Amino acid sequence: MNVDMKLLWDKFIDALIEKNGYKVVLEGLYNTIQIAVLGLLIGIVIGTLIAIVRVMPKYKVLPRILDKICGCYVELFRGTPMMVQLLISYNVLLPLMGISVDSGLPVAIVVFGLNSGAYVSEIMRSGINSVDIGQMEAGRAMGLTYTTTMMKIVVPQAVKNILPTLGNEFIVLVKETSITGYVATIDLTRAFTKLAGPSMSYIIPYLMLGVSYLVIVLLISWGVRSLEKRLKKSER
Repeated sequence: MNVDMKLLWDKFIDALIEKNGYKVVLEGLYNTIQIAVLGLLIGIVIGTLIAIVRVMPKYKVLPRILDKICGCYVELFRGTPMMVQLLISYNVLLPLMGISVDSGLPVAIVVFGLNSGAYVSEIMRSGINSVDIGQMEAGRAMGLTYTTTMMKIVVPQAVKNILPTLGNEFIVLVKETSITGYVATIDLTRAFTKLAGPSMSYIIPYLMLGVSYLVIVLLISWGVRSLEKRLKKSER
């Protein structure tokens, strides 16, 4: 079957510009970045707290209980697909709680944050373990509490060590936003699908969708590498 690519391209441009489809694309891009960025920030906060709990000494009962709770949390979110978590949150939990929302965007942000927190916790834990134990001992010797030493001395050094991995987590979140259309959210994938709707031709819109994600990922990778170089210079 012959495909007239010029005709398909003209239809795409018509839908994008003449019919104001670019507004939907910009909305989808904004939502995609918003979900990924806020999801990662929530994940970093949750993941850091969980990692601190997981590495703290287990001499007392409370740390052991918290460790078990955090372990269950991590296994729950790492053991179930993101899409399942989204669908359950939007279609099951919200109705059970009697909450009605017009858009699935807030749900997507929260679920992405909770899911990212499980992965970031393991990333952060490995980063904390990579910091010389003498840093903790030095902080305690100066009279700082365990939590203060961890947050002001150990964690900042750990973040430097795990920066590339955090960058990868951000990239994963950006790509995972393609599933948020299932919970009434306009992301990049749904935006380009809408562009293809009138003509029922998905070739050009989906090719451009792939290019859009590729550009975003390349920009993130460049940003992470630039930040790594700056941190290395500051250590000299």
